[in-house]
Amino acid sequence: MSTLKQTLRDDMTTAMKARDTLTLGTLRMALAAITTEEVSGDTARELSDADVQKVLAREVRKRKEAAEAFAGAGRAELADKEKAESEVLQAYLPQQLTDDEVAALVAEAVAEVAETVGAAPTMKQMGQVVKLAQAKAAGRAEGGRIAGAVKKALS
Repeated sequence: MSTLKQTLRDDMTTAMKARDTLTLGTLRMALAAITTEEVSGDTARELSDADVQKVLAREVRKRKEAAEAFAGAGRAELADKEKAESEVLQAYLPQQLTDDEVAALVAEAVAEVAETVGAAPTMKQMGQVVKLAQAKAAGRAEGGRIAGAVKKALS
């Protein structure tokens, strides 16, 4: 069974042989971030595929933020490079949920919190609802999108 980390390594080797500098550099950076995550803390550990996906999602988010910053500063060529790197990493993440699917997950989470509280949740229970919805999404939707959908559902 091949792990996500091994898949990244294999694809990096393929990119090296194909002289694909964008993919090669992006995968090297991703593997470095994964290694850094593995050795952070008190003891070194091997990351599970879910943990590797979290690291990749964080790297994608960094690339998107950097692309926005470069675009705002009038550096289109650097913004394009960051967007291209983001797309390379996005291929290793699960397919993102649509807005309708996020809304359905949020509705389920609101119903579950309503059962435990005994009444319709208010903005005070927003944290509980967001936590439940994020667990249901399992990395297939960004936290900001989920929080926005929860806020909309509770207001």
